[in-house]
Amino acid sequence: MSTIRPASPEEAATITDLVWRSKAHWGYDAPFMDAHRGPLTVTPAYLIDNLAYVLIDQEGVRGFYSLVAHSGLLVELDNLFIDPRAIRMGYGRQLFSHAVETARRLGYQTLQLTSDPHAEGFYLAMEARRIGEQPSTIIPGRYLPLFRYKLSPTNEDEEDIYDEADM
Repeated sequence: MSTIRPASPEEAATITDLVWRSKAHWGYDAPFMDAHRGPLTVTPAYLIDNLAYVLIDQEGVRGFYSLVAHSGLLVELDNLFIDPRAIRMGYGRQLFSHAVETARRLGYQTLQLTSDPHAEGFYLAMEARRIGEQPSTIIPGRYLPLFRYKLSPTNEDEEDIYDEADM
């Protein structure tokens, strides 16, 4: 049995450890991981300033996601990480569904996310639509899949609603 609840600032170190282990799960080398150390650090301030949730089960914190608003219509799924020992247990689907429900409840029309290439299949399975690529802000020359997920049936022309200024 699992529960999703708001993340507490006191859990920042636990969440950072989970994020780090989740990223490393894909076999990235040490220089790649070192380059991501700062960007993958979740601070107490980040957890206070953004919508952040953890999934917990009998083993403790097993997943984490956060949302960052970019406009009144567009919200970004900034993080979604699962403990490597809990991958393929349905927790990713639970967290993504919770993020979608949360964003809808708050009135956003579109959820956007930049994905690690290893997670692309997951987001496609969640029915997110790949809209292109985005250059990595960490590794020069690396491009990451960019997705959008329609939250509202009223945003049929979403490409016309958003531009790069929204991100």
